Amino acid sequence: MNSLIVDAQKSSPHIHFDHLTHQLVISGHSYPENAAQFYHPVLTWITDYFKQAPLTQRTTFDITLIYFNTSTSKSLLDLFDLLESETQKGREILLNWYYHEENDLALECGEDFRDEEDYHFPIQVTLVKAE
Repeated sequence: MNSLIVDAQKSSPHIHFDHLTHQLVISGHSYPENAAQFYHPVLTWITDYFKQAPLTQRTTFDITLIYFNTSTSKSLLDLFDLLESETQKGREILLNWYYHEENDLALECGEDFRDEEDYHFPIQVTLVKAE
Protein backbone atom coordinates (compact mmCIF):
# COMPACT_ATOMS: atom_id res chain seq x y z
CA MET A 1 0.00 0.00 0.00
CA ASN A 2 1.27 3.45 -0.88
CA SER A 3 0.64 6.64 1.02
CA LEU A 4 -2.06 8.93 -0.33
CA ILE A 5 -0.91 12.44 -1.17
CA VAL A 6 -3.17 15.03 -2.78
CA ASP A 7 -1.71 18.48 -3.34
CA ALA A 8 -3.86 21.42 -2.32
CA GLN A 9 -5.60 23.32 -5.08
CA LYS A 10 -7.55 26.56 -4.90
CA SER A 11 -10.73 24.81 -3.75
CA SER A 12 -9.45 21.52 -2.34
CA PRO A 13 -7.30 20.64 0.67
CA HIS A 14 -3.89 19.08 1.04
CA ILE A 15 -4.29 15.43 1.98
CA HIS A 16 -1.50 13.21 3.26
CA PHE A 17 -2.30 9.79 4.61
CA ASP A 18 0.78 7.85 5.60
CA HIS A 19 0.12 4.16 6.10
CA LEU A 20 3.47 3.70 7.87
CA THR A 21 2.93 6.32 10.59
CA HIS A 22 -0.84 5.76 10.72
CA GLN A 23 -1.26 9.54 10.55
CA LEU A 24 -3.83 11.01 8.22
CA VAL A 25 -3.88 14.77 7.55
CA ILE A 26 -6.41 16.99 5.78
CA SER A 27 -5.63 20.71 5.74
CA GLY A 28 -6.50 23.90 3.91
CA HIS A 29 -9.66 24.96 2.09
CA SER A 30 -12.31 22.50 0.95
CA TYR A 31 -15.00 23.71 -1.39
CA PRO A 32 -14.63 21.55 -4.50
CA GLU A 33 -17.42 21.75 -7.04
CA ASN A 34 -18.32 18.13 -6.29
CA ALA A 35 -17.09 17.19 -2.81
CA ALA A 36 -18.52 13.67 -3.00
CA GLN A 37 -16.52 13.01 -6.16
CA PHE A 38 -13.38 14.61 -4.68
CA TYR A 39 -13.54 12.66 -1.40
CA HIS A 40 -14.64 9.31 -2.86
CA PRO A 41 -11.07 8.11 -3.61
CA VAL A 42 -9.98 9.35 -0.18
CA LEU A 43 -12.67 7.28 1.55
CA THR A 44 -11.78 4.31 -0.65
CA TRP A 45 -8.12 4.64 0.33
CA ILE A 46 -9.04 4.82 4.03
CA THR A 47 -11.26 1.75 3.69
CA ASP A 48 -8.40 -0.15 2.04
CA TYR A 49 -6.00 1.07 4.73
CA PHE A 50 -8.27 -0.28 7.47
CA LYS A 51 -8.42 -3.64 5.72
CA GLN A 52 -4.61 -3.90 5.92
CA ALA A 53 -3.80 -2.15 9.22
CA PRO A 54 -3.83 -4.30 12.35
CA LEU A 55 -6.99 -3.77 14.39
CA THR A 56 -4.79 -2.93 17.40
CA GLN A 57 -3.04 -0.10 15.51
CA ARG A 58 -4.09 3.37 16.66
CA THR A 59 -4.84 5.70 13.76
CA THR A 60 -4.77 9.48 14.09
CA PHE A 61 -6.67 11.91 11.87
CA ASP A 62 -5.59 15.57 11.92
CA ILE A 63 -8.06 17.92 10.25
CA THR A 64 -7.35 21.64 9.87
CA LEU A 65 -9.83 23.20 7.49
CA ILE A 66 -9.72 26.96 7.14
CA TYR A 67 -12.93 27.00 5.13
CA PHE A 68 -15.23 24.24 3.96
CA ASN A 69 -18.62 24.17 2.29
CA THR A 70 -21.78 22.21 3.06
CA SER A 71 -20.98 19.39 0.65
CA THR A 72 -17.58 18.97 2.33
CA SER A 73 -19.42 18.70 5.66
CA LYS A 74 -21.39 15.79 4.22
CA SER A 75 -18.17 14.13 3.08
CA LEU A 76 -16.69 14.64 6.55
CA LEU A 77 -19.75 12.96 8.05
CA ASP A 78 -19.21 10.05 5.66
CA LEU A 79 -15.62 9.85 6.90
CA PHE A 80 -16.74 9.99 10.54
CA ASP A 81 -19.30 7.23 9.89
CA LEU A 82 -16.47 5.10 8.49
CA LEU A 83 -14.36 5.87 11.57
CA GLU A 84 -17.27 4.96 13.83
CA SER A 85 -17.67 1.65 12.01
CA GLU A 86 -14.01 0.88 12.66
CA THR A 87 -14.34 1.97 16.30
CA GLN A 88 -17.19 -0.50 16.71
CA LYS A 89 -14.81 -3.24 15.53
CA GLY A 90 -12.41 -2.30 18.34
CA ARG A 91 -10.03 -0.06 16.40
CA GLU A 92 -8.53 2.88 18.30
CA ILE A 93 -9.10 6.15 16.45
CA LEU A 94 -8.21 9.68 17.48
CA LEU A 95 -9.48 12.68 15.54
CA ASN A 96 -7.82 16.05 16.11
CA TRP A 97 -9.91 18.96 14.82
CA TYR A 98 -7.80 22.12 14.61
CA TYR A 99 -9.22 25.61 14.11
CA HIS A 100 -7.76 29.08 13.83
CA GLU A 101 -8.80 31.62 16.47
CA GLU A 102 -10.48 33.90 13.92
CA ASN A 103 -12.54 31.00 12.54
CA ASP A 104 -15.56 30.69 14.81
CA LEU A 105 -17.40 28.50 12.31
CA ALA A 106 -14.65 25.86 12.32
CA LEU A 107 -14.71 25.92 16.13
CA GLU A 108 -18.49 25.44 16.19
CA CYS A 109 -18.34 22.61 13.67
CA GLY A 110 -15.58 20.87 15.61
CA GLU A 111 -17.59 21.15 18.81
CA ASP A 112 -20.73 19.88 17.05
CA PHE A 113 -18.82 16.89 15.67
CA ARG A 114 -17.27 16.22 19.11
CA ASP A 115 -20.66 16.39 20.84
CA GLU A 116 -22.37 14.09 18.34
CA GLU A 117 -23.60 11.12 20.35
CA ASP A 118 -23.32 8.69 17.43
CA TYR A 119 -19.52 8.86 17.45
CA HIS A 120 -17.62 6.81 20.03
CA PHE A 121 -14.10 7.89 19.11
CA PRO A 122 -12.47 10.95 20.70
CA ILE A 123 -12.57 14.23 18.82
CA GLN A 124 -10.20 16.79 20.28
CA VAL A 125 -10.93 20.39 19.29
CA THR A 126 -7.73 22.45 19.46
CA LEU A 127 -6.90 26.09 18.76
CA VAL A 128 -4.09 26.81 16.30
CA LYS A 129 -2.53 30.13 17.29
CA ALA A 130 -1.71 32.60 14.54
CA GLU A 131 2.00 33.09 14.01
